[in-house]
Amino acid sequence: MSKARIPRTDSIEELARFWDTHDLTDFQDELEEIPEPVFQRKEGEVLTIPLRPKEAEALKHIAKSKGIGQSALVRQWVLERIHKH
Repeated sequence: MSKARIPRTDSIEELARFWDTHDLTDFQDELEEIPEPVFQRKEGEVLTIPLRPKEAEALKHIAKSKGIGQSALVRQWVLERIHKH
């Protein structure tokens, strides 16, 4: 029986499924130390905007119709408003 290998993927879901059923100590020969951070936090502040379900759904539809994500659309709106003042 061959030994399982760590998946080579960027999919968090796939990696989570793999590690849910495997033990890290079984793969010590495949691990390597990474001296620099793998994930970098983006600059800027993250805001949470509470919306009612109908508002959130409207935002989703508008963003989809423009071919952009909801966060990008809200950011665009905020920047437009800031630059008007």
